Amino acid sequence: MSINTNQIKDLLGKISPKTAVVLGSGLGEVADIAEEKVVINYADIEGFPHTSVAGHSGQMVAGKIKNRDVLFLKGRFHLYEGHTPQTIAEVVRSLKRIGIEKLILTNAAGSLNRDFAPGEIMMIKDHINFSAQNPLIGANDENIGPRFPDMSNAYDYDLRQSFKRIAESLNIRLGEGVYLMVTGPNFETPAEIRMFQKWGADAVGMSTVLETISAVHCGIKTAAFSVITNFGAGMQDFKLTHSETLNLAKKASQTLSCLLKVYLEDENA
Repeated sequence: MSINTNQIKDLLGKISPKTAVVLGSGLGEVADIAEEKVVINYADIEGFPHTSVAGHSGQMVAGKIKNRDVLFLKGRFHLYEGHTPQTIAEVVRSLKRIGIEKLILTNAAGSLNRDFAPGEIMMIKDHINFSAQNPLIGANDENIGPRFPDMSNAYDYDLRQSFKRIAESLNIRLGEGVYLMVTGPNFETPAEIRMFQKWGADAVGMSTVLETISAVHCGIKTAAFSVITNFGAGMQDFKLTHSETLNLAKKASQTLSCLLKVYLEDENA
């Protein structure tokens, strides 16, 4: 079943967002920066998938930040929940159909690089798709995007420059790195972490890449951020847990919230 985008438009009312922000594990509070909020439950949208992961509330929150209408998605969809890559693509395309032109993705990720410590934010400059999945497999609709989309600027250069400028003005340390996607839901083994490091990855997680591919395909400019919640297996002396991920994501979400708020208030960004 396709997503009823006309229903989403009706529920949004007078709010017409051009920018959407997908909030990953433990980052739902970032949506609190919006004013004049309209809250829409995923379950109330015909054809919209449901999320089942702790830290993902399953809501759209639309509102105003200064003069800009913004749509926040509190919760995303993962392969390990049983969702297909095509479901993830359909969610992104539904955003395109309601008028979204810029997509900001966030996630919680494990660090593979000592330069990115838990509690910090890494802006994604490129990715490695290790999921063995692709949302564009199947018949291509040229009305949506090209059969073979170019990924050389997947994480839009101009958007990244804007965030760098704002981070510097706020004295926020914002390094750039390569994000590698695995399917999960288990955390990686120490041997896998060593392999990913040799490939040039700086962080690893279980989302974001398929959304980026879908967004690039349909012409949405994309930026993405990893909240670093832990070092990868073998890089620290204690076990990884999802509760640890949520706790450190909450700590770093305050910094990310500040960065996003200033960006969204900046009429030149």
